[in-house]
Amino acid sequence: MEINRMINQSLRHQLSGQLSKYTNVMKGWQYRWFTVDPKTGFLSYYLCDSAAVGDDIAPSPHVLASAPRGQVQLAGAVVYPSDEDSRTFSIACASGDTVKLRANDARARQEWVDGLRAVVESHTKAMDISNSSPLPPRELLAASDAMVSARQALFLTEQCNASLARAIENIECASFTPTDPDLLLLKAISTASTQCLHQCLSLLQRHQEINQPPPPTNETIPIAPVLL
Repeated sequence: MEINRMINQSLRHQLSGQLSKYTNVMKGWQYRWFTVDPKTGFLSYYLCDSAAVGDDIAPSPHVLASAPRGQVQLAGAVVYPSDEDSRTFSIACASGDTVKLRANDARARQEWVDGLRAVVESHTKAMDISNSSPLPPRELLAASDAMVSARQALFLTEQCNASLARAIENIECASFTPTDPDLLLLKAISTASTQCLHQCLSLLQRHQEINQPPPPTNETIPIAPVLL
């Protein structure tokens, strides 16, 4: 089958290595050892040995043999490089979670993005086959209308975000300046929220594509001759 062929191709180039993972505002970026299992479609990560941090050295065997620190299901995910620098990329999971990672350099990032996308594609197609029954026509139409409304709402949100940014940049007030910390924080939160909505819409679009019925074919059905 085509799915098995794609998975076998991914198995030839098994991904593993050290990446920085964004944890939270307090802890920031933390080194983790990541491995991808193309057969199961899981991205797992482990704690790095303190002596090997930043050296791309695999943890000790007993660490890899233990339960991973965390796992990410790649089926239905979206892998995309960040435009903030040449090393950062993110994985928007079908569950709604987003994992932000950073490679050592631009080349390593591209290798990870390409490899992860190959695994995502193979397992998403397998998921599509297992969930091949489409929604009923009425629910499919309602979902399509909801997507149109969501796109319109996101467009208005983008306009409001742009208007807010311009208003802050051009503010003329004795009490505030464009570099006021509170205004900069407001601007950053607005931009981040808009980007998050973009990711959510992408996941919804992917889910809608999975549930769309196949297009009708133009094949003619042969009519059996009538025996008189």
